[in-house]
Amino acid sequence: MEPAEALGWRWTMHGDHAPPVRRSLTRRLLGIGAWSFVACCLLGFFGFLAFVYSLDRFEQRPETRADGIVALTGGAQRIGDAIDLLAKGYAKRLLISGVNEKTSRDQISRLNPGQRQLFACCVDLDYRARNTIGNAIETRRWAEANGFDTIIIVTSNYHMPRTMVELDHALPNLQKIPYPVAATIDPHEWWRNPTTAKILASEYLKFLAVWLRTRFEDDPERSSVAHLISGGAPSQRANAETTVR
Repeated sequence: MEPAEALGWRWTMHGDHAPPVRRSLTRRLLGIGAWSFVACCLLGFFGFLAFVYSLDRFEQRPETRADGIVALTGGAQRIGDAIDLLAKGYAKRLLISGVNEKTSRDQISRLNPGQRQLFACCVDLDYRARNTIGNAIETRRWAEANGFDTIIIVTSNYHMPRTMVELDHALPNLQKIPYPVAATIDPHEWWRNPTTAKILASEYLKFLAVWLRTRFEDDPERSSVAHLISGGAPSQRANAETTVR
């Protein structure tokens, strides 16, 4: 028997040091992971609050006139407000972007019977955009085709931040005036209205994803990520059925 074994040192040196070091390191890593998760949750929550309370609760008329107006489909109130702005002379033409292929010009005009004459002269319908990315692409094509330098953007208040990021990315040199439609959702009611909270949370996550995506791509028309998100091209190819008219 070796002297160390006789004195009991072998057992002490072999079994008492290495495991505590490993356990201490594991606990430390778990602690860092837990605190990092809590910090991310708090950061995300406060970011959500900042997003919600930055949204407009009431509609305000644009302070200046523009060359054109773009209304993104998704609610009848958006189109009605855009038509009203056009009728009051805030711009020369209106683009309604993302119209369903089964919806005709006459059907839309019947929703606004007092302004049907405007549809004959000053309203263009975009049947190609499939989502907000496509809206931005078609807005760029429309603005460039008409030589516009300033446009008014009409969409829901909760949808406006994401829309502006997409448009700033696709049209960085064009002046954009937001006109948020606040008739459908009061963002300050999120904490006592589960439906509102769900919509705002979903939109906040989409906004973060769009902000991140646009940091790393040059053009939405050539973006593989935009195509993946859209399940294909975010804006369909022009043809007889989908041409802006």
